[in-house]
Amino acid sequence: MIQTRSPAVAGTFYPADREQLAGMLANWLDTGEDGVPAPKALIAPHAGYIYSGPVAGRAYARLAAARSRITRVVLAGPAHRVAVRGLALPGVDAFATPLGTVPLDREAIAAIAGLPQITVSVAAHAWEHSLEVHLPFLQTVLDRFTLVPLVVGDAEPAAVEEVFDRLWGGPETLIVVSSDLSHYLSYRTAQTVDHETAQAILELHAGITHQQACGATPANALLHAARRRGLAPALIDLRNSGDTAGDKERVVGYGSFAFTEAVDEH
Repeated sequence: MIQTRSPAVAGTFYPADREQLAGMLANWLDTGEDGVPAPKALIAPHAGYIYSGPVAGRAYARLAAARSRITRVVLAGPAHRVAVRGLALPGVDAFATPLGTVPLDREAIAAIAGLPQITVSVAAHAWEHSLEVHLPFLQTVLDRFTLVPLVVGDAEPAAVEEVFDRLWGGPETLIVVSSDLSHYLSYRTAQTVDHETAQAILELHAGITHQQACGATPANALLHAARRRGLAPALIDLRNSGDTAGDKERVVGYGSFAFTEAVDEH
């Protein structure tokens, strides 16, 4: 019997109604970002859609050229509700959203299951939003894909990078790091802090703190891997909740970044 993780934040972080959700996503994905090379990896935010959806949408729009090519997504985001040691797999066979069901990649999961930093925690995934909110975007921009969902807890970036290396694959594999930026600063202070964080990401400086980004651990792992593998980073969007749907007293920062492999011209 197939075990499926049901959506936990449909109706709160994003619409539970399929048509409403599809319409919202279509609007954000129609950004003119589809004329650039599809990235190997993304960093994108995971807040409620009214806050971070436009920022995430610009990142996912860049996958248009790889719609049929990308067939596996490695999705790593921070734990918000349940403490995790290492990186937790969900112990299920599929994830569901109002747009349908995404099967997990059994072969990829088998390739990392023996690593000491990999655990299985149904509880860590049950109510975790940092992965779920990305799935409707992926379901819209990709034809068909399997998923490797990883909740990242108490782990060293090197341990996360080892997992990324095992799953790196070729053009069929996309790596997504889920992270918001600064939390609950004033609007102007957040702008300053987030611009500094964005600059560090663009310099592939793998020393981001959790005050700068809640997904700092997987982000630092990706930055180190990107430097080692020669990926080119690009800033797609940088805003905060004061720019989208919130007040400017205490804001949360959102950034989207693409990492593209060098094109072999020979």
